[in-house]
Amino acid sequence: MGLREHVATELERTRRRSAVLTDAVDDADLIRQHSPLMSPLVWDLAHIGNQEELWLVRDVGGREPVREDIDHLYDAFQHARRDRPQLPLLNPAEARAYVATVRDKVLDVVDRLPATADPARRLVQDGFAFGMIVQHEQQHDETMLATHQLRAGPPVLAADPPPASAAPVGGEVLVPAGAFDMGTSTEAWALDNERPAHRVDVPAYYIDAAPVTNAQYAAFVDAGGYDDSRCWTTVGWQHRVSAGLTAPLHWTRDSGEWHATTFGRTAPIVPDSPVVHVCFHEAKAYATWAGRRLPTEAEWEKAARHDPATGRSRRYPWGDDDPTSLHANLGQRHLTPAPVGAYPLGASPLGVHQLIGDVWEWVDSDFLAYPGFSAFPYREYSEVFFGGDYKMLRGGSFGTDRAACRGTFRNWDHPIRRQIFSGFRTARSVSPSELA
Repeated sequence: MGLREHVATELERTRRRSAVLTDAVDDADLIRQHSPLMSPLVWDLAHIGNQEELWLVRDVGGREPVREDIDHLYDAFQHARRDRPQLPLLNPAEARAYVATVRDKVLDVVDRLPATADPARRLVQDGFAFGMIVQHEQQHDETMLATHQLRAGPPVLAADPPPASAAPVGGEVLVPAGAFDMGTSTEAWALDNERPAHRVDVPAYYIDAAPVTNAQYAAFVDAGGYDDSRCWTTVGWQHRVSAGLTAPLHWTRDSGEWHATTFGRTAPIVPDSPVVHVCFHEAKAYATWAGRRLPTEAEWEKAARHDPATGRSRRYPWGDDDPTSLHANLGQRHLTPAPVGAYPLGASPLGVHQLIGDVWEWVDSDFLAYPGFSAFPYREYSEVFFGGDYKMLRGGSFGTDRAACRGTFRNWDHPIRRQIFSGFRTARSVSPSELA
């Protein structure tokens, strides 16, 4: 498939998902703010179109603006999410008409893409600008999916159940000491914070073979972990108390059993599925309670990409091929994490499972630039967030699309956030006696 066909296919595939998420509810639900943490769905839809217009119609295509008058309404830096319902936003019909008009102009730009690469235009090299917009829309699709999870009312989304576990997966895996190549300098659609590739020396460590499950986390809750300040950092305990945290978001007790509400459906938790909707502080408290810790970002990526047989870093745990339904739970194919052991073909060479998909995994690292980082194509994508109150998440979730997920992809959020599809796995350092 040529570049033009690939770009057009990805744009259309992504727009179909946006349509599913916005067509599933009526206009009142599109306009309503379902949580102060989230934008109205209609804002996300028009914002998707506005970013596409700014970058692909005006910048890459050099075309006249479609709706220059609305740029300020859909600038995420100008208006906090909680304030967006008060803006004079496009209504649902106007938003749909706007994104359709923009897309028609973008496809005209795609038709005029050069057949060969133009090194003088880095923005269009290997279709980067188009890939950036595909990823941007998919990221907002995942955000809209999270809004659906917070929405009150009967279910409106449907999906097939995830596959069952193919084999029991548990325990920990030893990752030997040594350097590996972290990040990338070659992935065509990688974003600036993933670049450049650089060598990182990592001491030996153990990492969970699978994410922490509902059953494991329920044991922490039932053992009084939320009442024991010794499990929590000072900041984490302050947040637990002030926010009144007692269990993962969407968990409730019913007849002595834990239940979870997922997209309007309440059912008993699935014991061997990864726990989801926990914040960084909860993940770290569990790890402390279990006598372990969270992995660092470098440890997570080495477990996910390093091939000890060849010494090279793969694109994904299973190799360099793009994800399929046999490798990982991605793309809203299932509206829940899959049980651990459901994707044996997605395991790393060392036998670490489900590093891609299912749940974003909190790691104990701040969001910082890699050595040699260069902002591209704009500072506001990554650079303005470096060094702030952000913790890293890696690996994607069941709501992350394959276009916006790879072994080098970096996500970040405030450590108190748990409306996102976030879980974790634990790690531990190798003791001196084990090294002897």
